Amino acid sequence: MKKKNLKNKEEINWEEKVVQVKRVTKVVKGGKKLSFRAVLVIGNEKGQIGVGVGKAGDVIGAVKKGVADAKKHTINIIVTKYNSIPHPIYGTSGAAKIILRPSATGSGVIAGGSTRIVLELAGIKNILAKQLGSNNILNNARAVLNALQNLRTFQETANNRNIDIKYLYK
Repeated sequence: MKKKNLKNKEEINWEEKVVQVKRVTKVVKGGKKLSFRAVLVIGNEKGQIGVGVGKAGDVIGAVKKGVADAKKHTINIIVTKYNSIPHPIYGTSGAAKIILRPSATGSGVIAGGSTRIVLELAGIKNILAKQLGSNNILNNARAVLNALQNLRTFQETANNRNIDIKYLYK
């Protein structure tokens, strides 16, 4: 019984942030049909993060659909004991490119736009990020997810190379 309660508490512990709400129109036979598109980021600040998109006739419906989509597309990421990432990484989504580099303790999240929101909700506190290419909010958020998903620990790298971890530090 207690295990089920803990799982439910973890599910409730998601923090949601609406990154963008856009009013979009579709031209149909009778005129223009109005709807809303919401881009959301959810995270638990402990290494789990997701980005979702929802479209509906009203803003509240779009946000609910966005949260459900973000929960479907969550990933687990690697965070070091200094609340940073283990190594520099490059991520892409569409024309949006992003560079993430670990930063010194106490430097904070040096990033802008949707990149900052994704990194903060993931629980990363010391990082430097640079957006290249597109200014599209959704593609930049997905590029950050792509970069974070491709992170590797030192142990994984040592195992892939069939060497002992102490040889990585030489």
